[in-house]
Amino acid sequence: MDYIGGKWKGVVLWYLKNKTLRFAELKQRIPDITEKMLSIQLKALQADGLIKREAFGDKPPLRVEYSLTEFGKTLIPALDAIAKWGRELGEREGHVVEAN
Repeated sequence: MDYIGGKWKGVVLWYLKNKTLRFAELKQRIPDITEKMLSIQLKALQADGLIKREAFGDKPPLRVEYSLTEFGKTLIPALDAIAKWGRELGEREGHVVEAN
């Protein structure tokens, strides 16, 4: 659970499961997370080998993109199962919020 536990790691992984995103794109998709917390989560996920950070350019402003590693992609079935469970729970309790 150290790899995906906590409030934000699963959310970040969810948004990276199908595409490569820049920091600002992740922040836009997760408006309740602070920039500092997003940065911390990205560094932790990178240190655990679940995501990779790729920087383009040699001087600011750099373009930095984040994506799942092959190891990170092994979590996709678990992320999908958790999302399915959450949708079923939301439908049962009458409150479903779809993320884009």
